[in-house]
Amino acid sequence: MQLFYNPDLDQSVSQFTFSQEESRHIVKVLRKKEGDTLHITNGKGFIFESEILLADTKRCKAHVISTTKKHPQRHWLHMVVAPTKNNDRFEWFLEKATEIGVNEITPIFCDRSERKVIKKERLEKVVQSAMKQSLRSYLPKLNDAIAYKDYIAQPQNGLLFIAHCEEEEKVDLKRRVAADTDVTILIGPEGDFSPDEIQLARKSGFLPVSLGEYRLRTETAAIVACTTVTIINNS
Repeated sequence: MQLFYNPDLDQSVSQFTFSQEESRHIVKVLRKKEGDTLHITNGKGFIFESEILLADTKRCKAHVISTTKKHPQRHWLHMVVAPTKNNDRFEWFLEKATEIGVNEITPIFCDRSERKVIKKERLEKVVQSAMKQSLRSYLPKLNDAIAYKDYIAQPQNGLLFIAHCEEEEKVDLKRRVAADTDVTILIGPEGDFSPDEIQLARKSGFLPVSLGEYRLRTETAAIVACTTVTIINNS
């Protein structure tokens, strides 16, 4: 099955038109024609099975045949990650985290961050593409980038963890995560969190955790954390 994305679809819609970009992809690239079946998600848990009425490269039209609703996960995984200096690495993280099952992502700018600007529109397209590729019906929430201290000052809930490289007593993440429980994990930049940032996180209720015995790149650490939470919830 190939999945398409249309955030405007809901149960009240019976007929709709794809964007010009999607229409061209459907008709010219995939060579779909009238009568062919397509599956679309609105990113809110719904899968719409539809039939093409008009195979036009500029305005492909379809009508809904059936609608199904997928149950959401019983936990919420929120990854709070500093964008990497190399933008491709952060996009790779977004793609893989979406495929693995992340629910929410917040980019943070830290004391030692080398990247202080991100293009959210481009990153949203990466997340949308990964959602479609992995056949997910829920689109992960990508928040606006925020300064670390401003993020920490916000109300928090669920299990709160910070993964850093400073020498101190830590417990393995896999021993701290509980199934069916909301989780937020902080991952710092290439230069790691500063001591002040670590102390601030601890005061805000974040527990330091280990992701293994080796030092990991930012994007690798974030993926290890995502995978750990997903495995525990799927076991």
